[in-house]
Amino acid sequence: MNIPLFDTKEPGKNDGLKKSFIHFFIRHGASTIADIARESDLSIPTVTKILTEMLQEGLLIECGKSENSGTRKATLFNIKPDLCYFMGIDIRQSSILIAVTDFAGKLVFWKECLGYKISANADELPAALEIIDSVFEEIPVDRTNILRIGIALPGKIDIMQGISNSYLYQEGLVLADLFEERYGIPTRIDNDTRAMCYGEYMCGIGNGEQDVVYVNMSWGLGMSLITEGRLYYGKSGFSGEWGHVNAFDNEILCYCGKKGCLETEVSGRAIHRQLIEKYRNGCSTILSDKLESGERLTLEDILDAIKKDDILSIELVESAGRLLGKHIAGLLNIFNPELIILGGIVGGIGDYLAFPVKTGIMKYTLNYVNNDTQLKVAVLGRQAGAIGSCMLVRSKCLGVIAF
Repeated sequence: MNIPLFDTKEPGKNDGLKKSFIHFFIRHGASTIADIARESDLSIPTVTKILTEMLQEGLLIECGKSENSGTRKATLFNIKPDLCYFMGIDIRQSSILIAVTDFAGKLVFWKECLGYKISANADELPAALEIIDSVFEEIPVDRTNILRIGIALPGKIDIMQGISNSYLYQEGLVLADLFEERYGIPTRIDNDTRAMCYGEYMCGIGNGEQDVVYVNMSWGLGMSLITEGRLYYGKSGFSGEWGHVNAFDNEILCYCGKKGCLETEVSGRAIHRQLIEKYRNGCSTILSDKLESGERLTLEDILDAIKKDDILSIELVESAGRLLGKHIAGLLNIFNPELIILGGIVGGIGDYLAFPVKTGIMKYTLNYVNNDTQLKVAVLGRQAGAIGSCMLVRSKCLGVIAF
């Protein structure tokens, strides 16, 4: 799909303003010319001229009259929701999650494909493409109306090159280019934690905060930062590898190849390892039948056991939560954010993790720092990464994201 405002190699004189106006509508919803003029510090005639052009180009719609503009009701404008669509693909350890949103950010399609097992090399890439091919047949939107595809993957992602260095890796394979050639839609890949963070920020628990720390506690442990309302990438786009901070004097080998990483004791992987060790040492659990049968124990099995009051599983999550809170306290002392979001598969277990995290934060942070910070549990659940991928590619189109 071609929309000149987003695809042109030579931006027009007012293209930057048009993109900033669209971003304004995304943040504030339907607004009047006067609203935009106040925000942009532009004159009424200038705003009127640009909005008229955007209406003619099909970027905006008129959507009624303002109730707060005196006797003469002012016209409300907003972005056209069905102007185009964005597709987000969240490739996880054991599933592929796919979302499609309209231009306004509303979810119009959702699909969870279980039974997929990600691999470090590209051996499982054909299976992933086959799943995605089949999902395209179910999407209630013509493929030609999908403007961009965003893909979220765990591990180290070279955003500028479109390469995954941790999963589905193959020498010389540019994953973003492969998807673009296969589906004929410009594609961008990003780290899964960053996508989940942006999904929550734009469509979930976020409420206009400018400084946010998102913690993704899933199989591994990741972090993403939003500073002054913008995602923080760092110089090369690799920021957020918090799980690989050296935090423990242990002999546990992290999958990154080093010892003592934070996620060796604070992650779904750590909880999984500890539960098996505790069971072998005589601790009881309602998961004993599965462990004895030799059937593969998943992280989801442990979280389900927590909901069924399995004491061992609860204790392990509580212990991880206290350690997590201790290290989040360090982030608070450094960044002083408005909001901490607990997300990911383990983060989504709610108070079982959130309460011990709060305890750890209160114990190890400075009071005048944590008094200014809220701790919230993410609300998008498994949809966060796929929806966030849609929002990332939309923001890239609007110039909000530089990478």
